[in-house]
Amino acid sequence: MRIDPVDVVVADDPRVVAYVGLTDMDLRQRMEPERGVFMAEGHLVIERCAALGMRVQSVLTSRRWLERLEPVLAATDVDVLIADEALLQEITGYRVHRGALAVVTRPDAIDVSEVLRSGNDVLVLEDLVDPTNVGLAIRSAVVQGISDVLLSPGCADPLYRRAVKSSMGAVLRCRFARSEEWTATLAALARSRLVVALTPDASDTVEAVLADASSAAVALMVGSEGPGLSPEALSSSWRRARIPMATAEDSLNVAAATAVACYARARSRCNP
Repeated sequence: MRIDPVDVVVADDPRVVAYVGLTDMDLRQRMEPERGVFMAEGHLVIERCAALGMRVQSVLTSRRWLERLEPVLAATDVDVLIADEALLQEITGYRVHRGALAVVTRPDAIDVSEVLRSGNDVLVLEDLVDPTNVGLAIRSAVVQGISDVLLSPGCADPLYRRAVKSSMGAVLRCRFARSEEWTATLAALARSRLVVALTPDASDTVEAVLADASSAAVALMVGSEGPGLSPEALSSSWRRARIPMATAEDSLNVAAATAVACYARARSRCNP
């Protein structure tokens, strides 16, 4: 299929309205789910969307970046919009470092009950408001074999542009569900899995706790930067676990802590 790119010369061109104001996180996290789309940034993420069979509706890029995307876009029916880099920045609100953006149809939402019934290990994110941390945490889970994710009502959207980018597209390969009844979800988790709450205040290490989990399904639960897990989440857990630090005053960023815990879980599965 031949690509016929369209040149955009003004920021208020109606064809680029979906790309306007990408740095307004609150607006985008409300607007994009309502419209059934998400933004993919960078060639790698756009290529992964296409490889997964997702509907790429349009692409906005500069002419010098188009060549790399042509093999992917040629196989799809997609509107390709071309603008110079100064105009890209004016449209989006920031410098587009990775050369291309795309509007992609959002996959169908997964219900919490579907994740709970799966019997798989689950990553549980409580109130992670930073999309970058959400993306990094999910990336760590997916690469270590955990592809089911539960989100509290206050979590950032895993399909927000920065979350997709920081995950290198891993959020597109997981099943995530957002709970609207967090108390009920925590109770259901406790009935279906061994819930391990990551907290620096725990007496047991994450390695020791996961070794005790044996072959049972596990839910690894992490909380937001600073406050950590809520008292309700902690009280619903089977065990609490910490990651040992060389010095008492140090701790890990939540995304780094998730990576360590997911790796420990992968090792415990290999050595039951």
